[in-house]
Amino acid sequence: MKRILLATLVICQQLQAQTAKVNNPILAGFYPDPSICRAGNDYYLVNSTFVYYPGLPVFKSNDLVNWEQLGFAMDRPEQLDLDGDPIGNGGLYAPSIRFYKGTFYITCTNVGKGGNFIITTKNPKNGWSNPVFLPAVKGIDPSMFFDDNGKAYIVYNSEATDNKPQYDGHRTIRLYEVDLATLQTTGEEKLLVNGGTDITKKPVWIEGPHIFKKEGYYFLMCAEGGTEFNHSEVIFRSKKVDGPYEPYKDNPILTQRTLDGNRKRPVTSTGHADLVNASDGNWYAVFLGCRPYTGNHYNTGRETFMTKVEWKDGWPIILNSNEPVPAKISFPNVSAKTPLPYSTDFHFKDNFKTTTLSNRYQFIRTVREPWYHINSVSGLLTMQLKPLTVQDKGNPAFIGYRQSHLRGYAATALSFTPASENEKAGLIVFQNETHYYYLCQSMVNNQPVVQLFKGPGSADGKPQLLETFKIQTSSQLPLQLRIQTNGDAYSFYFAEKGSPVWRLLKEGVDAKFLSTQTAGGFVGCMYAMYATSNGTPTSNTAVFSSFESKGNDD
Repeated sequence: MKRILLATLVICQQLQAQTAKVNNPILAGFYPDPSICRAGNDYYLVNSTFVYYPGLPVFKSNDLVNWEQLGFAMDRPEQLDLDGDPIGNGGLYAPSIRFYKGTFYITCTNVGKGGNFIITTKNPKNGWSNPVFLPAVKGIDPSMFFDDNGKAYIVYNSEATDNKPQYDGHRTIRLYEVDLATLQTTGEEKLLVNGGTDITKKPVWIEGPHIFKKEGYYFLMCAEGGTEFNHSEVIFRSKKVDGPYEPYKDNPILTQRTLDGNRKRPVTSTGHADLVNASDGNWYAVFLGCRPYTGNHYNTGRETFMTKVEWKDGWPIILNSNEPVPAKISFPNVSAKTPLPYSTDFHFKDNFKTTTLSNRYQFIRTVREPWYHINSVSGLLTMQLKPLTVQDKGNPAFIGYRQSHLRGYAATALSFTPASENEKAGLIVFQNETHYYYLCQSMVNNQPVVQLFKGPGSADGKPQLLETFKIQTSSQLPLQLRIQTNGDAYSFYFAEKGSPVWRLLKEGVDAKFLSTQTAGGFVGCMYAMYATSNGTPTSNTAVFSSFESKGNDD
């Protein structure tokens, strides 16, 4: 009997190793505008980050299943100036990553500081160059293409001809040749697409272009319809890199806008795709999508999804018409780590036992001076309270982690003694400068309290105090704070003096206030350890001994 059970176990393990079933999204939470390339047998993926710093996370995988974040492409102040830029629509838009003859190239747009640029590296693990800006490239979403004759090109979204749009959302796709010695454009700008697949129907926001070559054809793939509910992906092809390009008769090759809005666990707003030809000969697409919990409300932002690409009559099809995004993708002959660290139901916990911060965290805008310290021996993260708040346009004392789940929680343990009512430290769930909930420790009338604030909802408003509760504090035992999310509602908890018993401060708080639909912009929510003295200079610090986030979306 034991032999039979052992043999069965071995067979099951072999079957599991032969086919990995990976949850979509493959990168859960705010990982928009994915771009992917292959270098040998390895794959590299990058996402946009807007005004979060460091910028442009770079992921690597050797099987398209198990992804590791190598770091960030823009992690030095001289590379990336985000000072004064707004959260929701400033900073870094839509990067593209490519590999050619031993060099990696990322093209991107810093919309507030310099426009389009190229950065390069021989090894993404060892850092990237300072940006080389492209003054001739007017627009956003640049992507490089390397032809087999040795020529290089950059394709991008731009204004309508002579900056005279025929209708709202009228854009074009344009092309320049690039001199790889100088990383500057050369020759004349070429117009590839005017308006979109059929300008007589007034298509909007043609953008996110990429060029691929297969069997003598140049394929130009673009997003169309705007990066919301009507988002889609369309394809064109030509025998010449500079056109003319013909659209596929059955465009779009990816969209979810025609599906039943009441379907179970919908994925919406799909588009802004990129393709990769895998080492096994198959093609795969990465693209952004959203997971609303009701209507068009989602707090996890635009996330990275993946699916296999089928070729039909010489055209790539990401998903057939009315086909939903698959909940799982199967990869034969691949073993998946359990659980995958970026795909749906993972548990992240940090006890600060490393000498540097995990690259899962990001800051708001460029960090120019150190205001935090990790004691890896004691497992403590010390943050200096800064006068700046998250409503300011600078770099507040904020260490953020993406909200990756529709249902789950984030929690932290905090040791803090406020010196005044202005001083606060705790856990925030944050969408932008005016839309957030802040669960914090402070004081009122010289008594320690836990407070819950709601962002003002407008630029000229003040935070609203939702709840206050007096607590007992101890210098030896931390205060624990927890934010629970369940679709359209947040609940806020605390535990005093290291107690294992969580006390409810407030439940059923409106999560739609933090949704992109309500708050606007292009980013998703962040949980963050956050400390501020609200405009008053101070030398006080807050000490965090743990941070964790866990989800149960399955």
